[in-house]
Amino acid sequence: MSKKYVRRMLRQMESGEPVQLTIAMMTMKGLARLAFLAEEFGYAYADVQMTGDNKVVLSVVPDSSPQARERAAKNRQRYPDAYDGLSLPPVVPDAVELLRARMVFDLDRQSTEKQRLTIAGLAITAVVWVNGYRFADSTVGVVIAVSVWAGLMALLPAGIAVRRHYDARSAAQLDAAGFTMVTDGSGRLRYMPPGGPLPGHGSPFAGGA
Repeated sequence: MSKKYVRRMLRQMESGEPVQLTIAMMTMKGLARLAFLAEEFGYAYADVQMTGDNKVVLSVVPDSSPQARERAAKNRQRYPDAYDGLSLPPVVPDAVELLRARMVFDLDRQSTEKQRLTIAGLAITAVVWVNGYRFADSTVGVVIAVSVWAGLMALLPAGIAVRRHYDARSAAQLDAAGFTMVTDGSGRLRYMPPGGPLPGHGSPFAGGA
């Protein structure tokens, strides 16, 4: 979890307004830790989505619940230098894992399997074509390019299977923790924490970042 993003997020949260943080590169665990930190200071995880240029947008919104306000007040008193990324509340592994599971599920619902296969197939074809074009005059080069293309395309179903596995595991974690599956304003399936608001009720990011 980059201190740069921690500082940026916490400083934007000082406004008390919804925050969207665009992140160029970070693991799912790092994203979950950022969301956890936001929740330690009076915000709640709202959504995470992938952009067209392979960046991630993390959305958090103010949490008006009494528990969140009390937690934020205590943490602001205990960690006055948190907004500089110097002193932060300790990470709670179970809470971070549940946030990570929500994010995995949310990202997986951003597009359908057919859309992902199409995008991946077009990307593979484009990369192989661009690199293979340089060897178009060579029979061996063409054969190699076609073989590489076929091999990569054959791996796509395996990638989908792996994604299904992680998606199912995340859903099982959230079910076991008492989260509820709901449909947001855009028709996307989401998991809401026990007692949390439905998408579209109190979250300005519901239905899309």
